[in-house]
Amino acid sequence: MKRTYVIGCGKLGASIANDCSRRGLEVIVIDADPSSFALLDDDFSGDPKVADASDLDALKALGIENSNEAYITTGNDNLSLFLAHACAILFEIPYVYVRFDDPALGILVQSQSNIKPVYPFQLTRDRLSLLRHGGNEE
Repeated sequence: MKRTYVIGCGKLGASIANDCSRRGLEVIVIDADPSSFALLDDDFSGDPKVADASDLDALKALGIENSNEAYITTGNDNLSLFLAHACAILFEIPYVYVRFDDPALGILVQSQSNIKPVYPFQLTRDRLSLLRHGGNEE
């Protein structure tokens, strides 16, 4: 069975890991700070691992090359960029989703079709524009 890896267990990473767990996926969530796992649901069925994600040998030891998808939510754009390329190119993970604060970083991953960047800045801007112009107000 292929696994889902979530690198970074802050609010976003924990939310993604919890969602994957609820959907019955085998989830490995990685963070250097063990206290971050407190954000996981009580019924989280995945496997939290304390590791330095910038250490590629540590990621290999956790079996990341057997992953079907990886979510990178470190909160550090430079680390996230490094990890996105490592996951996509070195570990050959088919689907790599990465959160960047800086939308300009998109140019640095656009050549990799298996890296899908997300930019909270753009999502917020687009949502506010939609609301301002009479869109859905959920």
